Amino acid sequence: MSQQLVLRRLLSLAPRALPAPGPRAGLPPLAPHGPAAPSRALATPAGCGSTFNVQDGSDFQERVVNNPKPVVVDFHAQWCGPCKILGPRLEKMVAKQDGKVLMAKVDIDDHTDLAIEYEVSAVPTVLAMKNGDVVDKFVGIKDEDQLEAFLKKLIGP
Repeated sequence: MSQQLVLRRLLSLAPRALPAPGPRAGLPPLAPHGPAAPSRALATPAGCGSTFNVQDGSDFQERVVNNPKPVVVDFHAQWCGPCKILGPRLEKMVAKQDGKVLMAKVDIDDHTDLAIEYEVSAVPTVLAMKNGDVVDKFVGIKDEDQLEAFLKKLIGP
């Protein structure tokens, strides 16, 4: 019975004016695309030159394993709360090292093979790699002092 009342009320409402027919009726015109459209540069955080996202296994081999510089590898996941805290903190600490160390970010959901190869069983897991070898590692979240000590140990005096 109540459904009939609701339906009667809806049907008795005065019809509203509809926009003129057309694909974008009532909306502003679209901006032009192609060479005439102005391009915008993306803003990136300071020190981002020392941090990169690993694209695949060969990218990891080239940019991490074969890198002459020490590399901190952050194994993380989008759904991981502690990773969201540790990631930016670690990036900031790596950026302070003025290029003496690089940071590779590996999403374990996208690169399960790398996570398995490096025995990552929990996230966040951070590896310190030098000349292609894992020389140190930690699992979980760390404060800035602990991260600084971790990086100093990797870089050396």
